Amino acid sequence: MSELKTPHAGDDRAKDDDVVALLMRQHGDIRNLFDEVEATQGEERRDAFRRLVRLLAVHETAEEEVLHPFARKSFLGGEQVVEERLAEEKAAKETLAALDELDTDDPKFMPQLLKLRKDVQAHARAEERYEFTHIRRSADATDLAAMAKAIKAAEAMAPTRPHPGVESGAKNMALGPVAALMDRTKDAVRKAMGK
Repeated sequence: MSELKTPHAGDDRAKDDDVVALLMRQHGDIRNLFDEVEATQGEERRDAFRRLVRLLAVHETAEEEVLHPFARKSFLGGEQVVEERLAEEKAAKETLAALDELDTDDPKFMPQLLKLRKDVQAHARAEERYEFTHIRRSADATDLAAMAKAIKAAEAMAPTRPHPGVESGAKNMALGPVAALMDRTKDAVRKAMGK
């Protein structure tokens, strides 16, 4: 199975000059990582789950910081589309945070993972249908490329584990590992965008 492993977020060297194509490819990587988590056990499952958590954190945070602001202002109904996606993302983040507290061998892990997968896949379909289509129609090649560049830069700078070592233990416990990873990714996105 090791030769089929999905790369870590930021590991691929594809030249991305279209944010929609990049995010669609990430949706495929996310599906592959869910498959990998489901098909493995022990340390392999833990590794695949860590990669899934990181990609989901990078993907959703980059969308929140890069794509959603563009969508809000670029097409009629963009505000409502973004609010609906944010509600879906909030529910998925809550499930992901609960999952991250479980060991991957815990009997409660797989039912929670399957719930997360269902929610994430429904969210991805809604993004592709209601947000990505409008982004593609509203953005010119320069905008698509600039957003893709910001997301790729954020991927490369985002922490590789959900337990950043630079924050205090108390703050890390209060935020939770997934929330801390998302905060660090948000900082990386903003740095990549020069904010």
